Amino acid sequence: MPYALLIPFPCAYLVLKNNKVLRALMRIFMTGGTGLIGTKLLTRFPENHRVTVLTRNLAEAEMAMGRRAHWISSLKGLENLNGFDAVINLAGEPIADKRWTAAQKQEICESRWNITQRLVDLIQASEQPPKVFLSGSAIGYYGRQGEDFITEYHERCHNEFSHSLCAKWEDIAMRASSDKTRVCTLRTGIVLSRKGGALQKMIPPFKLGLGGPIGDGQQYMSWIHINDMVSAISFLLDNPETQGPYNLTAPNPVTNNEFSQTLAKTLHRPCIFRVPAAAMKLMLGELSDLLLYGQRVLPKRLEDAGFHFQFQQLPDALHNLLRE
Repeated sequence: MPYALLIPFPCAYLVLKNNKVLRALMRIFMTGGTGLIGTKLLTRFPENHRVTVLTRNLAEAEMAMGRRAHWISSLKGLENLNGFDAVINLAGEPIADKRWTAAQKQEICESRWNITQRLVDLIQASEQPPKVFLSGSAIGYYGRQGEDFITEYHERCHNEFSHSLCAKWEDIAMRASSDKTRVCTLRTGIVLSRKGGALQKMIPPFKLGLGGPIGDGQQYMSWIHINDMVSAISFLLDNPETQGPYNLTAPNPVTNNEFSQTLAKTLHRPCIFRVPAAAMKLMLGELSDLLLYGQRVLPKRLEDAGFHFQFQQLPDALHNLLRE
């Protein structure tokens, strides 16, 4: 006879039906749930998960995502995170949307550091804290690195804005680590998605046949398909042996030249133009560093932990995203 049984675990439940484990019920607190990664992640959670999302615009979030989560607009009145199994912290001002004025750089930093510190404080104030804290970061942690292969064990980071931003961001997050809470920091590469992010901005000029490499085109682009991105987050969420920094990038980074040629070919357009480095610096100032320099990043710890990428090669990823 069919039956269902809830077996209590320390902070979750295993749902059994017909003697088969369906999926552990998790209670998740999340920030950045309306961003590129967060919205996709919410669609991937099993229906039995209970997700609470902090957002600045309740009406917009509820209209866009409906009942996929319980939405709150403030942490005021929240004294701890008892009752939550996991915290996923993806909040932060977009890093490449505006020129890096002093005020904008401060906003980029504080939008990440402040919310992360607040979450750490709530975790530390909990008698039964969440089992896992996944907190955002970026491969900008390493700074510009040329052609060298970079794994999580790389120690010679280039001292520039992206490094100082991510280093402090991760340092704050790691303060939540204890014998009750494991912490993973998500060093994210260029997330490829048709619905937002860098690729969406690149498509229009390339469709017009006006796209091409930036500068000399030799800078490496460490990318990841949005599906692999959310799968990796779920993998880290579910695997209790994982902790510390993880590079969330596909195993095969490419140069900007190769990326441009592959994108143009996928769109059946020529790739004959080149954007001079001087023009980028004039238009974007210091922000142009993100486009003119790069890192050749490998997801060593993620693969060593047993994660398998669906999209390992750029042509396959772009074909999947851009097919009509």
